[in-house]
Amino acid sequence: MKLILSRELSIWCLVLTLLTLASTSRAASPSAEQALKLVPIQKDVDFDRPDAEQTSKCKITARKLAGRVGWVVEDPNGLVLRRFVDTNGDNVVDQWSYFKDGLEVYRDIDADFNGKADQCRWFHTAGCRWGLDKNEDGTINAWQVISAEEVTAEVVAALANRDVDRFACLVLTPSELKSLALGEKKAEKLAEKLRDLVPQFKDLATSQKAVTSGSKWVQSSGSLPGIVPAGTDGSTRDFRVYENVMAVIQTDGQHSQILIGTLIQVGNLWRVIEIPQPVSDGKADLAESGFFFRTPLPDRPKTQTTGTGEQSQKLLAELEKLDQQAAETSSAEAKSKAIRRRADLLDEIAKKADSPADRAMWLRQLADMLSAAVQSGSCADGTKRLEALFERLNASGKDKDLAAYVKFRLMTAEYGQKLLVPKPDFTKIQTDWLKDLKQYVADYPTSPDSAEAMLQLAMTEEFAGDEDAAKQWYSQIAKSFPNVPAAKKAAGARARLDSLGKQLSVQGKSSSGEKVDLARYRGRVVLIHYWATWSEPCKTDIAILKELASKYGKSGFSIIGVSLDGRLQDLSEYLAENRLPWPQIFEEGGLDNRLANELGIVTVPTMILVDKEGKVVSRNVQANEVERELKKLIRLVRRSPQQTKSAR
Repeated sequence: MKLILSRELSIWCLVLTLLTLASTSRAASPSAEQALKLVPIQKDVDFDRPDAEQTSKCKITARKLAGRVGWVVEDPNGLVLRRFVDTNGDNVVDQWSYFKDGLEVYRDIDADFNGKADQCRWFHTAGCRWGLDKNEDGTINAWQVISAEEVTAEVVAALANRDVDRFACLVLTPSELKSLALGEKKAEKLAEKLRDLVPQFKDLATSQKAVTSGSKWVQSSGSLPGIVPAGTDGSTRDFRVYENVMAVIQTDGQHSQILIGTLIQVGNLWRVIEIPQPVSDGKADLAESGFFFRTPLPDRPKTQTTGTGEQSQKLLAELEKLDQQAAETSSAEAKSKAIRRRADLLDEIAKKADSPADRAMWLRQLADMLSAAVQSGSCADGTKRLEALFERLNASGKDKDLAAYVKFRLMTAEYGQKLLVPKPDFTKIQTDWLKDLKQYVADYPTSPDSAEAMLQLAMTEEFAGDEDAAKQWYSQIAKSFPNVPAAKKAAGARARLDSLGKQLSVQGKSSSGEKVDLARYRGRVVLIHYWATWSEPCKTDIAILKELASKYGKSGFSIIGVSLDGRLQDLSEYLAENRLPWPQIFEEGGLDNRLANELGIVTVPTMILVDKEGKVVSRNVQANEVERELKKLIRLVRRSPQQTKSAR
């Protein structure tokens, strides 16, 4: 395999070595030692770095990866350490992947195939960032995807390095501000706030001493994100915000906090709109100034920062050390032990919190962690801990909302734990689960988790065939919780259940950027196929649909694919290997995107069949049923040349 590994043209020594090895003979390839000398362009990547002795035992092999050629470096146990791939067939590597504990955590990408990386992505346990390096100098100057938590880490890094440009690419842009569709006064106020934000950060970065080059981001904290609904202060669309977000940092063994302020979500990005402020003892009033959720004076309660006393410092330090140790071990017993100790620490930190908001934040984190650990089989006594926490909160009578939050995680943990036992009784488990969900809704009708409980109930009733009961639950969600994300899904599901005999409006852009509109397919029978590349049943159905498209295409049958993948890259890679003769609509967001919510799609595959007039004849047809339905409908189709042309 004559494949060049070069990632950036500045590493000529390694490149020349690899070129020589690759061209001497067909069997020649770089050694594992040479390949392991390549490192990520970004410096903050935690990946496996074998020592000299381990490196000598590693092996590198040439492989075909999803139809493309590349090299894979493995340790003596077969665990992948690196993967270098040529995606366009020009015999030059353009993707460099780095692994941690067998999982890919980072990738450099040469999207324009000029030998230099211009994109970088983080995966799995390393997060979800996707950065763009437009001038290929090794510095990210724009983000394509970044979570709220990762934004806080970037802000801390910008302060630590006095890096104004790093902060600037996190700030809400004028075009993004416009896309929020705020009311005129609110938009003007925010625009004024943003106007001097970068210069103000420059002044702060050079003058502040709280964050040094040795400071390390530990974690972020804050209340739940909230939806600002359309109509608020003249706005015309919903959008999501975090208020009073904090970043916890460690400097010289001491923990402190940075107030990040308000973050706004724009697509797959979270954006900064305020200057970060180091929080010192006595500055408890800093967190009062939420931009969207601010409580009118004089009723706004005073808040205090998380305790920074010696005991709290020790607990936070132990928590950080514990997380590092857990990340480095593959032992199930060690991980389970770490989870139990982490639960103890979170509970202790919550007890020492200075404010109810901070206490609630730590306890929610505790409940989330225990519930997830139980469902993965990593903490056998997690349900007992959750039950004890719920009983404690419920008994106080002062924490009903928090008790409701813990109760839902307890229910979910118990449900997941029952499914893990050998030969589970699925019928009984499902019956008990539905009973628990109904009781939860009755006990906590105003809890945000009741919306999720109702959604679970509606989905279960729909799958069981009781559509009337499903409609009632979907309608109740939309009525009782109009501003939660589940409300859009519920309203769409109700519309889908009522769609028989009605025309649908399905439109969007294909994976190649072309407009796809169901309305243009009048005169043809159309199958709308909601699917995702991660679903094996979907792939099985596609084989059947390809045969049907070939058999009935000339008789007036068309297919529109709606991909609910989380990433366009996943869809593009699949289509490159499996060409499909019908368009694929794609929007970011996966099962929570606009296309899925408009018709309440809660699972894939979901297929909707419409007749030549665009009216729904089946809203949940199975792949093996499509041909039978086509035989009923296809003879009714009378196509003109113009109709055939417009549908292509």
